[in-house]
Amino acid sequence: MIRSCAARFAVSAAAVVWLGFGLVAVASAADLKVMSTVALNAVFDDLKPKFERATGHSITLVYSVIAELKKRIQDGETADLMFLSRGALDDLEAQGKVASGSIVNVARSSVSVAAREGVPKPDISTADALKATLLAAKSVVYADPAKGGASGVHFAKVVDKLGITDAMKPKTVLVPGAQAAEVVSKGQAELGVAMASEIVPVAGAQLVGPLPADLGMTLVFSAGVGATNKDREAASALIRFITGSDGVNVLKAKGMDPM
Repeated sequence: MIRSCAARFAVSAAAVVWLGFGLVAVASAADLKVMSTVALNAVFDDLKPKFERATGHSITLVYSVIAELKKRIQDGETADLMFLSRGALDDLEAQGKVASGSIVNVARSSVSVAAREGVPKPDISTADALKATLLAAKSVVYADPAKGGASGVHFAKVVDKLGITDAMKPKTVLVPGAQAAEVVSKGQAELGVAMASEIVPVAGAQLVGPLPADLGMTLVFSAGVGATNKDREAASALIRFITGSDGVNVLKAKGMDPM
């Protein structure tokens, strides 16, 4: 009888301890607001549920082009964690919007050309080859430079540098964000220009390759903790997760070069 009571007490005590740990886990779980460039959309589609299961934290994602997110942050919008270009985060850190010393480089991606899956890849190996390919294409889609998308802003400058701005106008399709590869995959444009990470995950589109070196642009995407963040450890946990082995594998699979 004494042994039976002791056993019941041990089970009850264990349950209390287990419940206590459960309560601690729930109490320490954070809901992180994350503002991210659309270039990482496919990466977070994969990693978000894995991170939430592994840590108990939850993520609320806010996507847009880098220029718009930077402006919103400068205008007072806050986030626990921001995934933007390194240059944008450096500026925000200098303005006191990103916690000092918190910026970590995550991956690189280059402005690249997309074609529909299954068609022969056009030659874009040199500036002259790219110019000939663009002039021969029936249509080319890219992010509207007026919206601030980095790849669109850069490609508009490339077209101008090649001296074909007027020739390209009638066959240019502009999209507000990272939809260029999707438009190509549906056959609504012959070629697309976007970050490689916005092309690789899209079914029906193929990555032709980056722009020629003398016309190319590679962006470093980084993570920075918001200056108003109340749970630095939870934010750091997400940075560790995306730069860890699971994150690195996903970054590579989505067309990015982990750092």
